[in-house]
Amino acid sequence: MIGSLRIALVLICFAALALTLVPLQYLFLKTGLALKNRLPRLFHRVLARLLGFRIRTHGEMTKGRPLLLVSNHVSWSDITVLSTVGDVSFIAKTEVRDWPLFGTFAVLQRSVFVERDRRGKTGEQASQIATRLVSGDAMVLFAEGTTSDGNRVLPFKTSLFGAASAAIRETGAEAVIVQPVAIAYTRLHGMPMGRYHRPIASWPGDVELLPHLKIILREGALDAEIRFGEPVVITARTDRKTLARTMEERVRAMLQTSLMGRDIESE
Repeated sequence: MIGSLRIALVLICFAALALTLVPLQYLFLKTGLALKNRLPRLFHRVLARLLGFRIRTHGEMTKGRPLLLVSNHVSWSDITVLSTVGDVSFIAKTEVRDWPLFGTFAVLQRSVFVERDRRGKTGEQASQIATRLVSGDAMVLFAEGTTSDGNRVLPFKTSLFGAASAAIRETGAEAVIVQPVAIAYTRLHGMPMGRYHRPIASWPGDVELLPHLKIILREGALDAEIRFGEPVVITARTDRKTLARTMEERVRAMLQTSLMGRDIESE
């Protein structure tokens, strides 16, 4: 009964939030106002509170640009969690654009949609991302290419790391900053989750979205940690495969630090 009541209240508040801010974002996108980058952050901060997320950060997003953030990927909620701490846009699979509601939000947050399985389009897609990087947008790449179970980092796919080099090659930028980011879901109702309960937060690709969303709405009270690693400045000579391996190692180390409960600080 309490769980059903919570779901109803969250949905009512979410509808009010969307009806208020979505038309504004459409207007900002049409007029080109700088607020088009800032409004999604406000939206996700309110949404995180509605969902019951408590978010801790370690380190900070570098202020340097161009900036490519490279993160692990646990769930659809990663987008909300990361968006609360910075004005970011995401590199998303093409299918996301067609998702009910979530696809609309992805478009409104100025996501770049890519077809990861079509190697022939990798260069074109990297070029689109490079253009956004050079324009000053902080772009988030979920380098695993899919969601994990939240207990580990899957191997990073290297293809879209070429966007950083393309930003240098095609626009004349001197360098691009690449920063590793780790997202971990650590507690439920204040208690450590462990491997057994972490699937409550994680959303592997074979799990349907709406049932998982219902679980999050019913449970609430999730603790998430974001760790920002040391930025790497790359040049035109940087090898994308080496860069991908470096980012994978750093993200994996930061994730394990969070899951083992070390250095917990609230900022």
